[in-house]
Amino acid sequence: MLTYPEIDPIALAIGPVRIHWYGLTYVVGFVAAWWLARLRAKAPGSTWRPIDVDDLIFFAAIGVIAGGRLGWVLFYGFDAFLENPLSLFRIWEGGMSFHGGLIGVMSAIALFAYRRGRNIADVFDFTAPLPAIGLFSGRIGNFINGELWGKPTDLPWGMLVNGEVRHPSQLYEAALEGLVLFAIVWWFTSKPRARLAPSGLFLASYALFRILVEFVRLPDEQLDYLAFGWLTMGQLLSLPMLAAGLAMLAWAWKRGARSGNFA
Repeated sequence: MLTYPEIDPIALAIGPVRIHWYGLTYVVGFVAAWWLARLRAKAPGSTWRPIDVDDLIFFAAIGVIAGGRLGWVLFYGFDAFLENPLSLFRIWEGGMSFHGGLIGVMSAIALFAYRRGRNIADVFDFTAPLPAIGLFSGRIGNFINGELWGKPTDLPWGMLVNGEVRHPSQLYEAALEGLVLFAIVWWFTSKPRARLAPSGLFLASYALFRILVEFVRLPDEQLDYLAFGWLTMGQLLSLPMLAAGLAMLAWAWKRGARSGNFA
């Protein structure tokens, strides 16, 4: 059994200004995505330029933050929003939805592709390996905030929290949705792949990892289980992702369309 270290969620306070660890995890995610994208843009045969990457990450950052917060309000915290509409802007307190962020970033990327005259599927494929480090750091932010705990457990790595030993499900998600997902998609995209295969692999892999971890993670208190005594909102939202990812992989394998990310 391990004891939860009770980390102060505020990383730095200067007078009335407070910088939260959770907010810094988003900075880490965006910087990592920018650096990785520039690294790929410099690869031999890449059709991407560094200036394209700078604009892409700007579009994606707006989409992630807006979509993630709106998604959380719609999927998990609508009642709290009705009680206090200003809570929509308190992103430093947590409350960001990956699925909402995904919708937001896909919309932003589609706008970027349209403005640059690029194939939308190619841009999705280029960005497929980029979010994983941000997902890793975001889950570490959840751990620091002491939120999204798992069910009680007697495993030796269980965390003692408020008198109960629980699965550190945030760390499970950081490992699977962050590090493992990054390793898989980064390796897969290290050479040209059929159009939409990278995007399909990302969607299917993330959805599978999320569904699995949700079995040991407590459901959101305001929602509880949706059905069968085990189905959570996270699993319900991940099922369409899993189906879409597998369908995209099948389409890519069957069609074998050439990616426009390589000359």
